Amino acid sequence: MASELRQGGDRTGRGRAVPAVRFTDRIRDGMSFRRDQLAFLQWAARTHGDVLRFRIFGIPMIMLNHPDDIYRVLVENRANYDKDALLYRLVRPVLRDGLIGTPGGELWQRQRRLMQPSFRPAVVARFAATMTDETTRMLDRWERDRPRGAVIDVHREFGELALRIVNRSLFSARVGEAARDFADAFTEANDILGRFFTFPFPPLSVPTPAHRRLRRAIDRMDSFIASFVHRRAAGRAGTPSADHSSTPQPPEPNEAAEAPDLLGLLMDAVDENDGSRMAAEQLHHEVLNLVVGAYETTTNALSWIFWLLAGHPEEARRLTEEADLALGGRVPGFEDMARTPYARWVVEETLRLYSPAWQFMRRAKGPDTIRGYDVPAHANIYLNSYVLHRHPDLWDDPDSFRPERFAPGRSEGRHRHAYMPFGGGERICIGQHFALTELHLVLVTIVQRFRFTLPSGRSRVRPRPLITLHPDGGVPLEVWPR
Repeated sequence: MASELRQGGDRTGRGRAVPAVRFTDRIRDGMSFRRDQLAFLQWAARTHGDVLRFRIFGIPMIMLNHPDDIYRVLVENRANYDKDALLYRLVRPVLRDGLIGTPGGELWQRQRRLMQPSFRPAVVARFAATMTDETTRMLDRWERDRPRGAVIDVHREFGELALRIVNRSLFSARVGEAARDFADAFTEANDILGRFFTFPFPPLSVPTPAHRRLRRAIDRMDSFIASFVHRRAAGRAGTPSADHSSTPQPPEPNEAAEAPDLLGLLMDAVDENDGSRMAAEQLHHEVLNLVVGAYETTTNALSWIFWLLAGHPEEARRLTEEADLALGGRVPGFEDMARTPYARWVVEETLRLYSPAWQFMRRAKGPDTIRGYDVPAHANIYLNSYVLHRHPDLWDDPDSFRPERFAPGRSEGRHRHAYMPFGGGERICIGQHFALTELHLVLVTIVQRFRFTLPSGRSRVRPRPLITLHPDGGVPLEVWPR
């Protein structure tokens, strides 16, 4: 790769060689990418600047850590970059041709065109009551079953909550054992793939015990999604559904469920170009992507939010006072998000520090020049929001939790691509409005009724960088009714 990066000048000419990180340097510092990815990446950016290259077990990466260069890849020259990169090739056995990992081209454009109307803010607002209703059910259970000050692993609790919300929003169904089995299967798949990313040997095609477990986990997730999609399709056709007795069955829909749900909206979506609808297999892939995205990212984001608030009592107090004043103890609605701006800042600041989607990749289809450096065709471009969101030239006191940095006056002039918890450009996460609404409403619903403190001796939760950014070992917090 180094031979392809030469001395030169502009976007179309030959540029300088991208500075390389030598693993021998990193080993002398006592760390390695495999042992501590986050520390390695932060060290590399500090040492080598905003454009650098390194290898992950022989696979070359060019890391970009400046908003101007990220803009070049995601917006200005986006036609030259697709998602046929290492990270998305890794998750493709799970997500297949869903929006998250599809390389690009006509398939992605058609699917985005079909699905985008179902995720506009006006549509997301329909699901606000589901979000707060399920949160209220969780809090009622805490009040009923948990003593004051009990230590609760909120990561587990929020996983159950996120699963309930996504099941009702997508399928108009309550969580049952099949949904919990889906969550367990995804957790196992995420762990296996996260480990494989740091040590990609042997190939996934080799039937090692771990890779066989991955295949079984994927089958369990597929069975869960298929049971809903097949049942809905059969009901619309007026025919009995196929026998899925060998797979976990979903719970029956709620009698008073919200309608239409997201599955119905996707099944009804019509391509404005040719009048066609989504094929059954593609629908399966997209629904799987939505369940994974909505469950996984929400669970982790809520866990990081409440861990940060437990360690920052002044910010927690300000948040509680805002919610009390704006809501007076009532359950919030979608319109109340505008009345609780500090809650939005808390969400945004948490996503700055601990974005569940902490890394992105692109592949250069052809050569390019970025910041005077040549980027060869087929290069893996690595974007890391964990490192970007801590860039000292972009953020004051970048390691501190300061929600007010997202106040309107403070946000003006900030480069749009200095902050990208949902990615950026035309491939920004389709569910960002849903996610931000859910996090905001769940947050203000909870803080009206409970406060959180750190257990003695457990003030630190380490991030675990899998495919998404997990809190390692859960998030145990003391939970106190107000």
